[in-house]
Amino acid sequence: MPDFLFNNKLYYNPVEFAMDRIGGTWKMPILWRLKDRIMRYGELKKDIPHITHKMLTSQLRELEEEGFIVRTVYPVVPPKVEYSITERGLSAIPIIDTIRNYGKQLMEDFGVGEKK
Repeated sequence: MPDFLFNNKLYYNPVEFAMDRIGGTWKMPILWRLKDRIMRYGELKKDIPHITHKMLTSQLRELEEEGFIVRTVYPVVPPKVEYSITERGLSAIPIIDTIRNYGKQLMEDFGVGEKK
């Protein structure tokens, strides 16, 4: 496949392009948590304790900008904001599930136990 540009960034293959959309430490875990339910910011932060507020905010914004999630703001005091997954986000779940299962298998192969 030939190289291609998207948003002034050069990509060499579709895998690189996909990983730029959902890769990294936090995007897949966020999508994974939103696959079954709508969540508020505080619920996501509590469910992903090692992510900083700044990182959670930036990752949510990027996922929203790229159409993987929807941010719904309710006009109440205090403000209520909910995050839900879109069809595009749901289409990534089987890939995330495969990577997750592969990671678990590698952990077993390397003798790595899950931290309690």
